[in-house]
This record gives sequence, structure tokens and C-alpha cells, in this order.
Amino acid sequence: MGTPDATSPAFGANLGYGHRQALVMIDFAQAYFIPDSPLFANCPQAAEQATQLLAWARARRMLVCHTRVSYREDGLDGGVFFRKIPALRVFCEGHPLAEFVPALVPRPDEPVVTKQYASAFFGTSLSSLLRAQGVDCLLLAGMSTSGCVRASAVDAIQHGFIPVVVGDACGDRHSGPHEANLFDLSAKYADVRTLAQVQASLI
Repeated sequence: MGTPDATSPAFGANLGYGHRQALVMIDFAQAYFIPDSPLFANCPQAAEQATQLLAWARARRMLVCHTRVSYREDGLDGGVFFRKIPALRVFCEGHPLAEFVPALVPRPDEPVVTKQYASAFFGTSLSSLLRAQGVDCLLLAGMSTSGCVRASAVDAIQHGFIPVVVGDACGDRHSGPHEANLFDLSAKYADVRTLAQVQASLI
């Protein structure tokens, strides 16, 4: 049995950009960019591209939402997920690795959604916030591609939003999961674009 081709007519239709876009910056925490962190991903280029994406979205006065992960000290609010990944302890309240990357700190007028699980939608008010602002398309950037970005993109399409994953503004621990998940997202759950492609399309 052959492997499904994301470029075949059966997969990967173009969803476009809808009528009103919002940028969702997913979990740009120090934990992914500090070398001695258990979640270190060694992908500084993702933060660099995300910084450009954020500046561009702000210049367009686009709605920008950020997500952060936060747990009680005992991890009780993280449930089984917290037990499965011991490294999530870096997101317990007060841990310095849970802080935003300095170049990607939210502005006071940008909503910050706090979550305990992978998806930006699960157990949060994000969907209601976006619908109240008339948003129908989400530009997604963040960490990590195979985890929270993928989960958020899948939930976005299931909530009726058009997900556009800005692939070069996302990162993962290894290039394999990063590329494989971008391929699969493009086939079934989202449009995957580069920052340059997004900027050229939304003039």
C-alpha cells in the first residue's frame, strides 16, 4: 500500500486566508531556547522568524494572541499530561524557563491565553475570544511543531477556523518531526506557508 501524497487531488486543498486574520503565538517560552533546559529545541531560526512575523502583524494592527503554559507547583492541574512529560515541570509558576522569549513578550493590549495542555483551544476561552472579534483565519507560529502547534491547528479547523501554519516560524526538537508534521498538517488540517508567502499574500 502506497503512502498518501499530500500533493495529490485527494489531499491538501488550499483554504486561503478568510476575511479577518489573527496571529496566535504558541508557547514561545525560554524553555525551548535555553541550552540547559530539558525542552531545549536548538532552533533559534524559529524565534527569529517569529519575531519578524510578530512585528509584521503588529504593523498591520492584526489581532495578536499569545499562549503560555502554567501549572501549580504540584502539577495537579496538568493531569496525566504532566505525568507523561516530566520536563513540563519547567512550566510550574515562577520558573524562569516559563517566561516568554524577550523578543516575543506580549504587549499589554495583546491577550495571553494560559493553558495546561497541548492545544491552545483545550480548556481555554480562545475560540470565544476570536469569534467575538470576527476572526475566521488563524496564522499559527510556535513551539513545538509536533506538539502544541499541531494540536492547535487541528483544533482550529475543528472549531471552524482556517489554520495557516507559518512553518518557518515554528520549531521542534528535531528536524524529522518538524518536517513530518508540516507535511501532514498541509495534507489534512491546515495550509502551511512560509513567512514570505504570508506577507506576499496579505498585502
